[in-house]
Order: sequence, then structure tokens, then C-alpha cells
Amino acid sequence: RLGSRGLGGFTGLLVGSTAVGLVAHARCPVVVVRGRMPDDPPPAAGPVVAGLDGSADSDDALGFACAEAASRQVVLLVVHTWNEQWRVDGSVRGADRVPGEVAAVECGRVEDQLAPWREKFPQLRIEVRAGPGRPVRTLLEVGEGAQLVVVGSRGRGGFDGMLLGSTSQALLVHSACPVAVVRPGSRP
Repeated sequence: RLGSRGLGGFTGLLVGSTAVGLVAHARCPVVVVRGRMPDDPPPAAGPVVAGLDGSADSDDALGFACAEAASRQVVLLVVHTWNEQWRVDGSVRGADRVPGEVAAVECGRVEDQLAPWREKFPQLRIEVRAGPGRPVRTLLEVGEGAQLVVVGSRGRGGFDGMLLGSTSQALLVHSACPVAVVRPGSRP
């Protein structure tokens, strides 16, 4: 765990370069502790929020989030969004969009991914917020009332395992609460 205080020219807007660098290169989960403003303490109440994209990589983040929520004895709120312009198979959707069908498939994927974690943490209350939208915007909104947001990172740069994905990067910079970034294969 580390603080987020940046000393650059845009106080409150940029997370410290040490924090970003460590998260980008760490081989273990990293929690960047922050509050709404640079000198604010992190929130002590609210759920643990986990961003879930349905990938195997997000399963590591989900496991971390379950353990954190269980140890804090709070609700785990799983957030999953999708773009209604894309088909479940990744192709572009045209006039044949069927939002209800997409929602049913996406929600089913979330429940399938949650099933083993519900078994492993039977005492943990897990709620799901799933719907069309943008991951960053939704996680920032939900994170307003959270004590921790947990995401995976699948950086898409040329050096595999060294760069942050856009969602984790945006959350580190703009979140009102601590952010845990769990890199693929780094589940404790």
C-alpha cells in the first residue's frame, strides 16, 4: 500500500509518478491509498467495489476483492459494463441490436464468474451492478461511496506486463477512494 500524493503542478489531478510506476511494474497487487482530495483521509465506510470485465485476468482482481470485502466485513459490489454497439462475440452490432439479449448474456457471464467465489466466501454478501456503459465512468461513480475499488490491469502496450490499462490508469488518477490494481497472475 502506498500514498498517491503527487508533487507535480496539477495538485489533486495527478497521482504521484512513484505510485503509477510501482503499479505499472509490480508483480503483486498494489493499493494506492487516497481520499477525495490530496489531504483527505481515505473513506472508512462503504462497500468494496470490483470492476469485472469477464476475462480470466479480472478473476485475479475478483479474488482479491472478495478477500478484502470479507476481511472488512462489508458488501462486495461487482460492477460490469458493456458497450451496446458490440456483439457478445466482439463484432460490430448494426440495426439488429437486441439490448435485452446482450444484457442476459452479459449478466450470465458475470454470474458464471462469480459462482466459485460465492462458494469460497459463503458469508460474503455479493451484489452485482451490470449494464451498458463505460467502465471508467461507472467505476468512478460507484467508487464515490466505496472504501476500496479493485480492478485488474491488462496494459495494451508493447511491453507485456509493464503498462497499465486505461481503466486502472484513470481510476488511479481520479478515484475518490483507494484503488487496488491486481495484475494478471498476481493474486495472493
